[in-house]
Amino acid sequence: MTNFEEMGFTPGILKAIQELGFEQPMPVQEKVIPLMLSEEGDIIALAQTGTGKTAAFGLPLVQMTDTDFNSTQALILCPTRELCMQITGDLTDYARYTGKLRILAVYGGASIDNQIRELKKGVHIIVATPGRLIDLIGRRAAKLSAVKTVILDEADEMLNMGFLDSINEILEEVPDGRRTLLFSATMSSEISGIAKRYMENPKEITIGTKNASAENVTHGYYLVQARDKYKVLKRIADSEPDIYGIVFCRTRKETQEIASKLIEDGYNADALHGDLSQVQRDTVMQKFRVRNLQLLVATDVAARGLDVDDLTHVINYSLPDDNEVYTHRSGRTGRAGKKGISISLINVREQHNLKQIERLVKKPFKIIKIPTGSEICGKQLFHWIKKLETVVTEHQEIEKFLPEITEKLSGLDREELLRRVVSLQFDRFLDDYRSGDEILSPVDRGDDNYRDRGKKGPQREYSGNYKRLFINLGKTDGFYPEQLIELVNKNTQKKVPLGKIDLLKTFSFFEVESEFADYLIEALNNAKFNDRRVAVEIALEKPEGHREDDRSGKRPAKWSDRKPEKRRSDGHESRNRDFKKDKKYGKKEKKKYSR
Repeated sequence: MTNFEEMGFTPGILKAIQELGFEQPMPVQEKVIPLMLSEEGDIIALAQTGTGKTAAFGLPLVQMTDTDFNSTQALILCPTRELCMQITGDLTDYARYTGKLRILAVYGGASIDNQIRELKKGVHIIVATPGRLIDLIGRRAAKLSAVKTVILDEADEMLNMGFLDSINEILEEVPDGRRTLLFSATMSSEISGIAKRYMENPKEITIGTKNASAENVTHGYYLVQARDKYKVLKRIADSEPDIYGIVFCRTRKETQEIASKLIEDGYNADALHGDLSQVQRDTVMQKFRVRNLQLLVATDVAARGLDVDDLTHVINYSLPDDNEVYTHRSGRTGRAGKKGISISLINVREQHNLKQIERLVKKPFKIIKIPTGSEICGKQLFHWIKKLETVVTEHQEIEKFLPEITEKLSGLDREELLRRVVSLQFDRFLDDYRSGDEILSPVDRGDDNYRDRGKKGPQREYSGNYKRLFINLGKTDGFYPEQLIELVNKNTQKKVPLGKIDLLKTFSFFEVESEFADYLIEALNNAKFNDRRVAVEIALEKPEGHREDDRSGKRPAKWSDRKPEKRRSDGHESRNRDFKKDKKYGKKEKKKYSR
């Protein structure tokens, strides 16, 4: 293995490397650094976040920059403000003994006037987010005519965030003949497109496997019903007393709701999403970095730029819409040689998605049994005992109170004292789990409404005791199974078993056990969903061979109400109308409507 001394760094950079505690180059550094220092060619490096990419391009970039030439010679593009600041900080550390090297971070959310002033003084290396850099180019503050090296860091993330047009616009401003380095966790078709357009015969370096998640990460999932998701999340947190992880949600609203519930239930948690101000974001991220928070509930976009090496868990409360995003989520744990766990909470309908992700990361996903209350209490108890055994007792302030404490507790024997101390410590867990009610997955429950879609075999038939209901909410309303479950739970006082759910564009159907149908209709009618009044009724049987769809955007007429002269709900006349009595239609129209 090559060491840093053999790579040809100057004494000043080697001194900085030593002070930063770098001992041996990581695999991506070992491959990229020699190419950067000795060749002029373009490079594509495929490596997960947290593998040492910043030092791989940052150390040679600092050495190659001519500090006597007062112009911007290198440009680093990255997706988020946080990553921009982190790269700038790292490069500043590498350059602490190089004297006059000037590095500037430019990003949105900070004063553009201050950034313009710094650019006018002269900057050797710009680290930027695409949006702010385009703004500065438009104001003629950022001048890229002397740039010799362009680095695209986390290029796949930038494309996922919709920066493709911005990247193209920026690269058009950089002179031909520059050197381009592209760092990405995955190799998508869009990344290949950028490479073909802006790079010349790039050397490709792969650390691990293309599009693979971190090698130290194990993948598992809990099969749960939507209404039990939050309960299972709590059980995961309770069964892992030392958990330190990110809980990923799909929407800002869901993120805030889950975080608020966790805080209310006594967990060290907070939310990170796009509705927070920059000051709020920085505060939450700093609290998480120093472990004042155990759980950070976040959207994918908001979590980008958060660089933490020792996460124990990544929890997918909702699977991402894009399967590629899963590799970024799971890659946040299992870093720096440590083990990590990526867990997904899914329902039966999402098993197909999970199979696709499993093929993408090329690792098996293990189904995990939901922890029982007894198992959780046991884990928490022995975790507390371990802390009790190692607690430091050398506090002189306590000594003066010991005689009085001993006297007050003298009436309790050892077993009773232990019992009371444990009961006091585990009051919350005992309250949560003393009922003995366990959460079973649909498979464990043996419900007739579910089957394992990942396994071959006949689908279970419904037992016949379900009624099908119509509801005037659909996908365009942001209405999905989780929202239906939430709506039912919010407006009912008892447990209502639901069956199959069919979501359409502007309305939906769902099944409920027959004995609860009337109760549920009464409970949901006139309820509110996002300020819209809810309407629920029994769905009439559909004719043989009819296919439901929502192309018209309107609710279909009831089948039993259809009459020969009745206008259809999509605006067309009934095919059974009497054209002889209507002179409005000519022969062509008659032929058209009587097919």
